[in-house]
Amino acid sequence: MLKIYFSPDDILRTRVAPGADPLWELILSVHVLQVRSPDPLTSGWRRGVSRELRRQVGTEPMRLLFALNPGRGYFPDFLTPHEGLQGLAEGLEAIRSTPVRLLHRDMTRMAGEHPLPASAGALARGEPEMLRHLTDSMERYRELALSPYWAHIQAAIDSDRMRRARALLDGGVEGLLDSFRPLARWESGVLEIHGYPESRELHLDGRGLLLVPSFFCAGTPVALADPDLPPVLVYPVDRLGGLVTAATGGGASARAGTGREALAALLGRTRAAVLEATDAGCTTGEVARRLRISPAAASQHATVLRNAGLLVSHRDRNTVLHTLTPLGRAILDA
Repeated sequence: MLKIYFSPDDILRTRVAPGADPLWELILSVHVLQVRSPDPLTSGWRRGVSRELRRQVGTEPMRLLFALNPGRGYFPDFLTPHEGLQGLAEGLEAIRSTPVRLLHRDMTRMAGEHPLPASAGALARGEPEMLRHLTDSMERYRELALSPYWAHIQAAIDSDRMRRARALLDGGVEGLLDSFRPLARWESGVLEIHGYPESRELHLDGRGLLLVPSFFCAGTPVALADPDLPPVLVYPVDRLGGLVTAATGGGASARAGTGREALAALLGRTRAAVLEATDAGCTTGEVARRLRISPAAASQHATVLRNAGLLVSHRDRNTVLHTLTPLGRAILDA
């Protein structure tokens, strides 16, 4: 179990990241890629990315990146610097500028838990050429594995942020922290993450906590191993039906056809108005009040939209919050 201890100052300084962190998504997606899983939301992505990496890159250029990111267990903190929130280029530059003492510390722990290629020694010594090789492989990997899907990843992050914003407005920061059940349990100034791979405590000591929503975080939230680094907690979001690209051959055509059939049920002003009302996130009761329809009618229309893949709904106690999926937003913006 991971226990995170908050002071009153920490509660005031806790916030949600403004969007998907490109480095966290990159690193966690490498973990997902290497774990055999029947998860239907990532299985197609895993097969396609593995095929393209073998075809376009080969295994050798990616060996160090994959060795540093096994499917389970420890991985180095220096791969996900705080600067990643500013963008991929800033994050990669921060990796290349990692102090040698931190590289040596992280790589020593890594070598004690996982087998590493010979090139890891040069990385532990901070040799610029090896750092450049690592960040180049990260850029190449992201181009193949994440860039084609980035709009969908960001849409899932945006949907989760709307959900957390609603919890914050309704209950303050403590309401926000309480919204992470069942992933985490908030009580008496402590956030407990059950199922964490190791037993540890993290005292924020007035620094606050950055909550980072992640598409590729699988199951249990993740924190940095070094308690002296800016505290972050990366947590999984609803994946909104998995990953789809516009250029995926016949599968995309089949999905588009299915979408057109489902959209036939959406004809009519009321459902179009329901779709528009959920642009920034809306509960069933709010939809009913805005459109002056009964809550039962609002729920029925939302159900049709959800079944068509245009909305995703999250229940929180007695309310249900509806937000747009990427397909819903595309139709609304068309």
